[in-house]
Amino acid sequence: MIRVGYGFDVHRLVCGRELWIGGIRLDHDRGLLGHSDADVLIHAICDALLGAAALRDIGFHFSDRDPQYKDIDSKILLARTVELIREKGYRIGNIDATVCAEQPKLNPHIPLMQKVLAGIMGVDTDCVSIKATTTEGLGYTGRQEGISAHAVALIEK
Repeated sequence: MIRVGYGFDVHRLVCGRELWIGGIRLDHDRGLLGHSDADVLIHAICDALLGAAALRDIGFHFSDRDPQYKDIDSKILLARTVELIREKGYRIGNIDATVCAEQPKLNPHIPLMQKVLAGIMGVDTDCVSIKATTTEGLGYTGRQEGISAHAVALIEK
C-alpha cells in the first residue's frame, strides 16, 4: 500500500534569529520566527509525512505551547516524525519539496540539505528532491517578509 501526504509551512523573517532551512544554517541578515528553530522546509516535510500516515499534523505532535519544544532543532522533530510513521508500519518512499524565498539563494545549498535530510529519514539522497523558487517579487515572499515551503511525501507499507 502506498499513501501520499502534503505539507505546507510559512514563517516570518525577523532580525536577531538564525536562518535554518533543510537542517542547515544559512548566512543571512534575518532568520525565521517560530517556537522552534522555525525550519520551514523540515516542518513542511513533517506535515507531509504525518498527513500521509493519517497522523494529523506537526502542531498536534509538537505543540508550540509546549516548553519542551522551545528553540528545538527541527531535525529532532523530523526524526521523531519518522519514528511515528514507522510505528504505523510505513517507510518513506520519497519526498518532493519546494522552498519559496527571494533571498538567500538556496540552490548552492540543496545538495547538503538533501544529504542531511536523507540521513535523518534513513533514505538515499535521491529520494529527497528539494527545489527553490521565488515569487517574482509578489506577496509576502516577494517582499521578503517570510519564507514558505511545500512538500509531498510518498510512504509505503
